[in-house]
Amino acid sequence: MSAAAPPRRVAVAPDVVFRPVAGEAVILDLASQRYFSLDETGTRMWQLLADTGDPAQVVEALLAEYEVERAVLERDLAALVATLLEEGLLRVAE
Repeated sequence: MSAAAPPRRVAVAPDVVFRPVAGEAVILDLASQRYFSLDETGTRMWQLLADTGDPAQVVEALLAEYEVERAVLERDLAALVATLLEEGLLRVAE
């Protein structure tokens, strides 16, 4: 089963705090008081999504940084974005 393409623009939800910790990250949703962790690659994806809001730009940046096939990267990013949207950590931006 493949993940659907991510939205064209995303933004970090207003009540979400991100903290890098030893190459990984912790994301805290202040509204629900739940926290989430990301591995090194997920952390880099989050940082780029937070900076650009554009999943297509994130793919291009990560292709320049990592040795990975585009299809694999697009699938993994789409899956992460879908999870982050579902958990309310990201929202679709206008």
